[in-house]
Amino acid sequence: MTKYRKLPVTIDAVQYLNTKEGIAAVLRFVDVPIIGVFPDHLTVKTREGTMRIDPFDWIVRSIHGGYSVCHPSIFDATYELVAESQPR
Repeated sequence: MTKYRKLPVTIDAVQYLNTKEGIAAVLRFVDVPIIGVFPDHLTVKTREGTMRIDPFDWIVRSIHGGYSVCHPSIFDATYELVAESQPR
């Protein structure tokens, strides 16, 4: 088996917190419409397809502009904080 290491790439990400402020943070971050706001998740439509975002999931913007959802435990194991940015 051949092993590979992920290249060190800086990404933008926001964590979804199940609050009005959390929804607003996601809206500011993604440039795609939220198509559903439910008590236990959000649904957004991206070019990659419809994504379900559960509370505490991270939304990651790739270097190519696409979005993906990342479970908190995977995010913590994969990424480290480089710099915090101010909200837009």
